[in-house]
Amino acid sequence: MTSVSPAPGTHRDGFVPIPAAFAAAYRAAGYWTGDTLGDLLRDAARQWPDRPALHTADGVRDYARLDTEADARAHGFRAHGITPGDRVLVQLPNTPEFVLVLFGLLRAGAVPVLALPAHRRAEIEHLARLSGAVAYVIADRTTDFDYRELAATLQRQLPALRRVFVQGDPGPFVNLNTVTGHGDSLPTPESGDIALMLVSGGTTGLPKLIARTHDDYVYNARHSAAVCALDSGDVYLVTLPAAHNFPLACPGILGAIAVGASVAFTADPSPEAAFAAIARHRATVTAVVPPLAQLWCAAVDWEEADLSSLRLLQVGGARLPDVNARAVHPALGARLQQVFGMAEGLLNYTRLDDSDELICTTQGRPLSPADELRVVDPEGRDVPPGEEGELLVRGPYTIRGYYRAPEHNARAFTPDGYYRSGDLVRRPPTGHLIVSGRLKDVINRGGENISCDELEEHLLAHPAVRHAAAIGLPDPALGEKVCAVLVVAGPAPALTDLKRFLTARGLAPYKFPDLLRTTATLPVTAVGKIDKKALRATFTDAE
Repeated sequence: MTSVSPAPGTHRDGFVPIPAAFAAAYRAAGYWTGDTLGDLLRDAARQWPDRPALHTADGVRDYARLDTEADARAHGFRAHGITPGDRVLVQLPNTPEFVLVLFGLLRAGAVPVLALPAHRRAEIEHLARLSGAVAYVIADRTTDFDYRELAATLQRQLPALRRVFVQGDPGPFVNLNTVTGHGDSLPTPESGDIALMLVSGGTTGLPKLIARTHDDYVYNARHSAAVCALDSGDVYLVTLPAAHNFPLACPGILGAIAVGASVAFTADPSPEAAFAAIARHRATVTAVVPPLAQLWCAAVDWEEADLSSLRLLQVGGARLPDVNARAVHPALGARLQQVFGMAEGLLNYTRLDDSDELICTTQGRPLSPADELRVVDPEGRDVPPGEEGELLVRGPYTIRGYYRAPEHNARAFTPDGYYRSGDLVRRPPTGHLIVSGRLKDVINRGGENISCDELEEHLLAHPAVRHAAAIGLPDPALGEKVCAVLVVAGPAPALTDLKRFLTARGLAPYKFPDLLRTTATLPVTAVGKIDKKALRATFTDAE
């Protein structure tokens, strides 16, 4: 098949590239190879055409078939008007179709913008506007939500959103199964161009877009696979939402494809469903967040399942308490790997040959020899080894700026290009990191970062609310629960009423408060900001 170069577009406007001198150094050192994400599947099909690639409801597809189907999907997207550089918003559940859509769009030269199934109107409209999306790929519905209704609303508000493709019953839109075609040529993107966009966990306001290039994301996936000793005999089970960086490329779907392993999906992470999926597919590796790890370890007492194939359980998204870390191997029989990272780039893994003590008490060490880390005090000065400070990072797969967010970038990155992670860490002599807290105003609920600013903005729109503060309170299962502290005029709304109000505003349900508290006034600091520390102390003691 011949290829054509994509025409220049505007999708790079607002993209912050890694400076040329650093890029040249990363290429010279072999971190960046010039390969694209589409090449990962193409190369796997050449090397292992008959090897199992994707577990589906009707059997296992080999690499040759998956490669052919990805090309057909790419031609189908092009026949529907998707051109190189177009941004396409993708919001799909954990199904094999995710892989075909992802590679079909990459092969078509488009830029997938990967949203989470839990996102609702507030987030999706924002992401569509920010990215300039021209198309939207969705499932028809879940048990309690119809994505087609959301798509219809968006199309009325966003004329640029020309196409909607639906997995399942398409309603008035295009059936994704019919998006197929044939041709002699497909675009060839530059390896330094934007490959896809991830959604930030949110630290201030609405989520940011993280533009990852082919160069940096191929390295992310391939080297993660090497650290995890992933090979062609492995079966990677996608348990967390596939649009997350963790199950997508750490090593995830892309790392598995890079080494000729196979990929299976479960849409339900509950022990009953996930254990059955592990047994059915003979899964060897999967990734979960701490609350799931804790639940799975407990569930072996009541769920009968064959977990003998599982060799590695990755846990990340939040710190796994030491006591829970020590329970993983005895309960599940799998080696634990702690993973601390961010969609913006830096990844830390405990290594397979680390001592049990390091695996259970640290959150890993950097993926790349070229990762540059600093741990600093509030004035930006490096702290002595082993002391707590904010983690700053730059490196061959860490972004230098969010997409189309110049004002935020001025705060989130140092003048010399370090990303201010907002994570408080300690770095012992081994080079591993121990995560001790957060500097940014976010709540980590079960591995999902929730922006307090965003939630407070929605709460303040309620007619009874005069002042609002969102805080995280300790929770043994979730890590933190979301507590809304309100100053109200008149009777306070009930928590159920408040959730209905937030639903009507289109906020994703995982951001809803778990607890509602009222107070006459909100405490403030000396500079007039809401004193979240005092609020947390007050309401933690009251629980």
